[in-house]
Amino acid sequence: MKKLIVAAGCALAMMAGTVQAKDWKDIRIAFDVPYEPFEYRDDDGNLTGFEVELAEAMCEELGANCEFVIQAWDGMIPGLQARKFDAIMSSMSITPERAERVLFSEPYYNTPGGWFAREDFDTDVTDMDAMDGKTVGVQRGTTMDTYVTDNLGGVVTIKRYTTADDMVLDLEGQRLDVVFVDYPVGEQTILSKDGFKEVGEPVKLGQGVGVAMRKRDKELAEMVNEALATLKEDGTYDDIMDKYFAYDIKM
Repeated sequence: MKKLIVAAGCALAMMAGTVQAKDWKDIRIAFDVPYEPFEYRDDDGNLTGFEVELAEAMCEELGANCEFVIQAWDGMIPGLQARKFDAIMSSMSITPERAERVLFSEPYYNTPGGWFAREDFDTDVTDMDAMDGKTVGVQRGTTMDTYVTDNLGGVVTIKRYTTADDMVLDLEGQRLDVVFVDYPVGEQTILSKDGFKEVGEPVKLGQGVGVAMRKRDKELAEMVNEALATLKEDGTYDDIMDKYFAYDIKM
């Protein structure tokens, strides 16, 4: 009788495993908006941007029905782990600390961090004595935040923001001396305005940006890697990249 019970239990476990196995025909992908030019809403309110279009092409390659979810940056990894969505495709740099919590795809782009300020800013951002007492804006929880904290934390006042837009508003309002952001974001949201400039040299950070998934979802990660590789090989990636950048960001 005991053997029968064990066998029945094994059969039920196998059936449960079969039921729980995902075919990944439905995938929920999270974006932090706005983060122009990677993800933002156009004048008609439609979600667009480099990563949004790349995600659309990836989903088409996978034959998957994808739902796009808007999620504030500081809730990205908790939301992924709480199964609010299946993947993060929102300029998440690959770092050892994050890799302990999520499973990353192969990197699909890499851009440097850039320093941006008003035109009257004349301080060398690499001169710690000159930067003493300055106020620097960063987006909370990004590699730019980590870089400024590690390298200037005892020298400058760091103001952390949930969105890049809020940070730019404070730069315009002279509540910040300088900001350190993903270079294309600064290019699109700051240099496009009168009265601002790039200061210092761009700084390469991290191992590039990857799609973040739950550690258990290895099959999804394999599918994502294969789809992104195909998009790079067939020219789709380059076509999308050329719409948003005048330079190569591909890994």
